Amino acid sequence: MMRRGTLISLLFLVALLAGGSYALWSWLDRPIERVSIRGGDMRHVGADYLRNQLSPLVSDRRWLSVDLDELREQALEIGWLKEVHIRREWPDGLTFELLEQSPVARWNDDQLLNGDGEPFDFAPAEVPDGLIFLSGPNDSGPEVLAFHGELEKRLKQHGMEVAQLRLEDRGAWRFQLEDGLWIMLGRANQEARLERFEAVWQRRLAELAAHLRYIDLRYPNGVAVAWHGETEPIESAD
Repeated sequence: MMRRGTLISLLFLVALLAGGSYALWSWLDRPIERVSIRGGDMRHVGADYLRNQLSPLVSDRRWLSVDLDELREQALEIGWLKEVHIRREWPDGLTFELLEQSPVARWNDDQLLNGDGEPFDFAPAEVPDGLIFLSGPNDSGPEVLAFHGELEKRLKQHGMEVAQLRLEDRGAWRFQLEDGLWIMLGRANQEARLERFEAVWQRRLAELAAHLRYIDLRYPNGVAVAWHGETEPIESAD
């Protein structure tokens, strides 16, 4: 009898604890009522925009059962957010710590590029002034950004600045200088072609720059030029 009574008491205690745990969980897992936003200097988007974007993500979510990792991934899809950290705040709040994107270039007309070569949407904010225009196929942002850095450093020695750099779908490069002159670099032998461009630019073309529309370097030897009023070049096979 003693053993049976002890077993019944233990079962009752377990049931009491389970019921108490469920009641405690239900009490703690209340609807999320407060959302706080923290971060550094948000220069491009304001708190109202961020709060309006974040509010639907936490709507109908509960404080204890919400998956913070899932919520973070959803928040990262909001334009202008580079990094997101989320923590619970007793008793019914969440705090979002946000890091804003730092744009370094325009990308494919409708996006911006950060310093890691990652594209992001810029709406509803305005595009910052003074950004270079870069373009290329999907996932080519890091490659295009890296090549722009090399090209910019190289051409500055000759007093030239790059306004646009494009990587075509077939792998051909072209870039435009600040004065509007296009340079057709092609797909192969970029180093040799740039050396040829630097040489012919210093010898002859620099003094004719105002009259040139494009310079085509896609030839085994030498270059071709087009003057203002002539048609756009047709992409060659290389």
